[in-house]
Amino acid sequence: MIRLRNPIRLAMVSIAIGSALLLAAAPAARAADIDSLQNLTQPQFRVLAEDLVAALSYKAISPAEPLGVTGFDLGVGLSVTETSGSVWKLATGSGTDYLPMPRLMLQKGLPFGIDVGGFYAAAPGSNIKLWGGELKYAILEGNTVMPALAVRGAVTGMSGVDDLDVETQSVELVVSKGLLNITPYGGIGQVWSSVTPSSASSLGLPLRKESPSMTRVHAGLGFKVILINFAVEVDHTDTGFGASTRFGLRW
Repeated sequence: MIRLRNPIRLAMVSIAIGSALLLAAAPAARAADIDSLQNLTQPQFRVLAEDLVAALSYKAISPAEPLGVTGFDLGVGLSVTETSGSVWKLATGSGTDYLPMPRLMLQKGLPFGIDVGGFYAAAPGSNIKLWGGELKYAILEGNTVMPALAVRGAVTGMSGVDDLDVETQSVELVVSKGLLNITPYGGIGQVWSSVTPSSASSLGLPLRKESPSMTRVHAGLGFKVILINFAVEVDHTDTGFGASTRFGLRW
């Protein structure tokens, strides 16, 4: 029997179990390398850009209330986002109806209701790598009566795809209310982006930069037992639906 008295051992075991659960939940279809942009027309490239922004924009998968000066949230996450499969088949040679993004996530509480956070992600079977960072400020920290209200600003950037650069910036308003060990939350925000075919000139591509701007709405539930934290979330952007989950330690 494994004894979980040691907090470090508890962290390792919790994240290992969470990783296994999240990877098991990923769709069987895996993404493929984005390496055939020359097959796309400009309208098709626009669709690909919108899919990428919806999938790669920042998803905190966490409520509005601040962690506090001593607080940490460390875990693994998985986001799955709907795509336009036919365009992805042209761009990758393989149909991708859903883009899964497993990620390692960390948030740290600071004074004055401020949290900072970041993540690193990679799409299974694809050359898509992703990083992101956030700064969140709790306008209302919340209590037994009042909900918490926060504003979050975030950025993400894609790497690994030689012929494509993707960057996003987002601002969102998030509200949550703790009920015992369950915390419902939701939010609305705007995502701005830059999707640039970086090697277009060398490949002779007639593709131009696209800058999709999307409204993102999300809702989720957080569950916490002692230090172990689990959250599930659904979201909608202009292009479709997505779902995310997060598992780890929060204190």
